[in-house]
Amino acid sequence: MNFDWAFSLDILPMLSDAALITLMATVFGYALALTLGLILALLRRNPRRWVAWPVAGVIEFVRSTPLLVQLYFMYFIFPEFGFELSAMATGILGLGLHYSAYTSEVYRAGLEGVPKGQWEAAQALNMTPLQVYRHVVIPQAVPPMVPALGNYLVAMFKDTPLLSAIAVVELMQTAKIVGSENFQYLEPITLVGVFFLVMSIGAAALIRRVERRLAIGPGGR
Repeated sequence: MNFDWAFSLDILPMLSDAALITLMATVFGYALALTLGLILALLRRNPRRWVAWPVAGVIEFVRSTPLLVQLYFMYFIFPEFGFELSAMATGILGLGLHYSAYTSEVYRAGLEGVPKGQWEAAQALNMTPLQVYRHVVIPQAVPPMVPALGNYLVAMFKDTPLLSAIAVVELMQTAKIVGSENFQYLEPITLVGVFFLVMSIGAAALIRRVERRLAIGPGGR
């Protein structure tokens, strides 16, 4: 099998457009995962058991079921109950909900890593809960979280091909279509691998930059 460079150049624009869809699904899904994960972590830390226990159950349920099953359920079952979204919106929602269960555990570990005395000292100064989180807890809890949160960003990139199962024409699905139409799979699949490699390395570099930025910021070394 010889690699056809001319064919690769011909299909490169099409795969580039599909890569933008993959990138968009990842960015929006990750933003949702970060936001919802923080909410779940705070709810799980609630002293009221009737709040914390159901949230813990939801987190474990989401983490223990495959993303593909969750995507199928949201895309094919939810419309029967009147909740219908486009394939792309369902994909973003599915990625965000799935990874929010993982990011919530990262948040929880980071928040619990702040010494108890810091919380007590802030409360002794009559700081409001918002002030405690903003000025005392978050600056100490965030830096240790960054590497783990960054790992989930890279993992989300690599999970986007699953969106093709609900008719999202992302990067991998586009490569399969190109391959089936031209009976040449080597070039499109290879280019997909290169695209994912570049995006993953870029995401990892971004995370390392954030780590360095936090390390030299307030409280950094």
